[in-house]
Amino acid sequence: MFTPKIPPPDTAPTPATSLVQPLTGITHTPACTCHRSSSVAPAPAPAPAAPVSRPAVQLTPGSLLVAAAGGTAMVLIIGTVLVSMLLATAITAASVAVCAVVLRSLLNRPTNR
Repeated sequence: MFTPKIPPPDTAPTPATSLVQPLTGITHTPACTCHRSSSVAPAPAPAPAAPVSRPAVQLTPGSLLVAAAGGTAMVLIIGTVLVSMLLATAITAASVAVCAVVLRSLLNRPTNR
């Protein structure tokens, strides 16, 4: 049951033959010429360019007001969602508690029905 299933010898590929044929006739050019001896000296590396200075972020009173209003709106929206989830959980817990009390009263006094 746990032994490997080996194909019969007539269908199994032999080590001398492969299912993938090797590629022939492809020549590769070297990526660099650093390992070759050359009488020509390599060209000097170019000087690095000066970094481009970016302007600093300038907050105008209008953009500051928009950022504050956007942050306030996000806090209010996220707060509303979280409070509604908490309220839904509280309502569910209260209804389960009421159902438990009703079932308990019905099961404890079967003669009073």
